Amino acid sequence: MQQPSIVSYSLSQRFLHWAVALLVFFNLLFPDGMNIWHRLMRRGQVPTPEQISSANIHAYVGIAILLLAVLRLGLRFTKGVPDEVAQEPAIFRLAARLAHAGLYILIFAMPLSGIAAYYFGIDPAGSFHADVLKIILWALIAAHVAGALVHQFYWKSNVLRRMTLG
Repeated sequence: MQQPSIVSYSLSQRFLHWAVALLVFFNLLFPDGMNIWHRLMRRGQVPTPEQISSANIHAYVGIAILLLAVLRLGLRFTKGVPDEVAQEPAIFRLAARLAHAGLYILIFAMPLSGIAAYYFGIDPAGSFHADVLKIILWALIAAHVAGALVHQFYWKSNVLRRMTLG
C-alpha cells in the first residue's frame, strides 16, 4: 500500500526549523564573546569571568543547535517530508536538494568544529569553523531564502507555506 503524500511539515518539524534558524542567526550575528575569548587565548592572556560567560553563551547556543539538529533529522526520517514541487525545473530541484544537504551538514559541522576548538583546544577546527564554514553557511542560507522567495513569488507554489503555517 502506497503512503499518502505529505502536504506540509509537521508542527514539530516547523518549530524545530525556526528554532534552529533563530539560534543559527544569533550565533552568526553575535559571535563577539567567542571572538574576544579566542583572541585573548591566542595572546596568552586570561579572559575575565564576563568574557568567559559571553563565550559560553555562544558555545551553549551551538550545542543547542546540534541537539535540535539531531531531533530535526530524527523527525525527518520518522515523519517524512513533503514532495518536491513538480513545476520546478529539474536543475532547481537538484540545487534545492544540494542546498538542503549542505545546510544539514553545516548545522552539524559548525557546532562540532566549535566544540573541538573551544572545549578540546583544536585550533585548526576553530579557524575552519570561523573562517570557512561560516562563509559557506551564509551562502547556503542566502540560497535557501532566495529559493523560498522564488517559489513564493515566481512559481507561486506552496513551499513557503509548508514551513510556516502548514
